[in-house]
Amino acid sequence: MARARVIIDREFCKGCALCTYACPKKILVISSDFNSRGYYPVTVQDVEKCIGCGFCAQVCPDVAITVYRE
Repeated sequence: MARARVIIDREFCKGCALCTYACPKKILVISSDFNSRGYYPVTVQDVEKCIGCGFCAQVCPDVAITVYRE
């Protein structure tokens, strides 16, 4: 099985949560800590469950998500 990794740029993320709805594994959640701009960015809850589909990166309006697959 291919391994995947999701990288979220906390400073670009505005916490719109579109990616949390797009993720089929529901591993993305809104963080309880805010970034330097005052937004609550998304964070990866369980990286081991990521399948690397890239849906989260596709729906992100701020281009704050990158998905890597091995």
